Amino acid sequence: MIKIMRASEANLFADRLGVAIRWFILMGFALQVAAGGTLTQGLNVLMVLAGSWNLGLTVLTLIQKRLPYHPLATIGVDLALAGFLFFISGGPAGVLSWSGLMPILGAALYFGLRGGLYSAAAAAAVQGLISWGLFTPFFETFQAMIPVLGIYFGMGAAAGFASEQFGKQLRQKQGIVLGLQQMGNRVEKHRMQVVLRITSTLNSTLNYERVLDLALDLSVDGLADPDDTAGRLVSAFMLFDADMLHVGSARRFTNADLRVSLPGIEGLIADAINTREITTTSDPVRDPELSHIVAFRSCKSVLCYPLRSGLDVYGVLLFGHPEENYFDEGRREILEIIGRQAQTALVNARLYRDLEEEKTRMMEIQEEARKKLARDLHDGPTQSVAAIAMRVNFARRLIERDVKSAADELFKIESLARRTTKEIRHMLFTLRPLVLESSGLKAALEAMADKMRETFEQNVIVEVEPSIVEDIEMGKQGVIFYIVEEAVNNARKHAEAEHILVRLKSGPEDIVLLEIRDDGVGFNIGAVDSGYENRGSLGMVNMRERTELINGVLELESEEGKGTRVRVWIPMTEDAAEKIRHAT
Repeated sequence: MIKIMRASEANLFADRLGVAIRWFILMGFALQVAAGGTLTQGLNVLMVLAGSWNLGLTVLTLIQKRLPYHPLATIGVDLALAGFLFFISGGPAGVLSWSGLMPILGAALYFGLRGGLYSAAAAAAVQGLISWGLFTPFFETFQAMIPVLGIYFGMGAAAGFASEQFGKQLRQKQGIVLGLQQMGNRVEKHRMQVVLRITSTLNSTLNYERVLDLALDLSVDGLADPDDTAGRLVSAFMLFDADMLHVGSARRFTNADLRVSLPGIEGLIADAINTREITTTSDPVRDPELSHIVAFRSCKSVLCYPLRSGLDVYGVLLFGHPEENYFDEGRREILEIIGRQAQTALVNARLYRDLEEEKTRMMEIQEEARKKLARDLHDGPTQSVAAIAMRVNFARRLIERDVKSAADELFKIESLARRTTKEIRHMLFTLRPLVLESSGLKAALEAMADKMRETFEQNVIVEVEPSIVEDIEMGKQGVIFYIVEEAVNNARKHAEAEHILVRLKSGPEDIVLLEIRDDGVGFNIGAVDSGYENRGSLGMVNMRERTELINGVLELESEEGKGTRVRVWIPMTEDAAEKIRHAT
């Protein structure tokens, strides 16, 4: 059983060309036989066999297969067919006396000049032996074979030489292609190394400014090529601050460019922000916003990558180059990778910075809580205890002179001690309201109102929708309680209010409204805010920071003589939080 092997690309090309040459020669045989009118049954059978042989080889080339020792096998069969055709057609005087060209051209195709000459000698020898043995004496055969030898050796040499030259050119082209492929592989390898370096480097730092600088520097490395055109790259991070894009970091910007602010509502930047996709332009000079940046005026291609965090765009990454169409598909892929990695690194750095700031704020809140506790102890229980001690001393001396007056004084001391106990219990309640943990927010607020009424004779009214509290997680309930406690305490101390209303009710979709309102003296919000840093208390700051912890929004309304209203909008879902942020 013949084992069929898969052909390589080079061998497949030679096989296809050999099949085509053989079809051409067989067609020539058929035309010559038909023109000479010498078609016999034997010749007809032999021509069919030759055609069937070439048809089989054609099928092999189509399925990209070949026989074992394919070149030698095909030359051997061609030589045998040529001998039979020579014999059947009538030998040297027949119409197919030149049939030896078929194996000669095949050998020249596969083996070059040497193969063409060897196969010419073999074809001439076969035809000479057939002629000498069957048709003519040796001398006449030799004379008849002289022109055949000339034709065969000439065709073998010419075809072999042409095959070698063609093969040499083909190898040169293959070498060029291989060189280009290797060069491309080196560039691709370099870019892959840059990508890995980008990923590891950007993820290794949590410094916000360092991420900006690293991303721009790595962009130059990622786009580097043999012509070093990346050295002319203009790049910048522009980040939103107060609805304007400001330069966070840049390369090849002028000093004036570093101070540029853009609204991001027109041209290339607006397209990138609106589509949230990479956008490019070939005419930055005509761009309504990029034209304000001097560094981009010498560029003929500019690319903009939007920096996203969730649904929000917080900035853009800009690249420009003096060459037209510089940002081809490969470079766009590199810059997209850099943009994505920088985006992730910036988000991580921002989160880390926010955590550090939050830690600092928590330390400040703890410090303020300690100061508040010290103030409350000093203004309340400490003063009361000192007064008790003085009154006890006075009562002790009074007993010796006036027992009835001493008894009255002891009664006052008892009342003062009871009030001090209430103040201390109220302080302990506000430090850790156990009822909040055991019974929930509604019960905690009602307990706080009772203690305010009992301790300070302050009338606090609580209105809470029970169904709302069930949907609020316990962590948020604790934050809401401390916001209420801070607001009520401020109203008690400063508002001189007869009534304080605490209301928790449903707002718009998936939003809860917390409202603390009093009928006190009110105050000028602008005047208080302007001098707030000089005050000893941080009550308003604490309320704002606690509101941020639950992704809420705090609103403060007050006028002198008209009371104060504090409103806190609390989102219950992520969508509601997004809605609140966009509304503000």
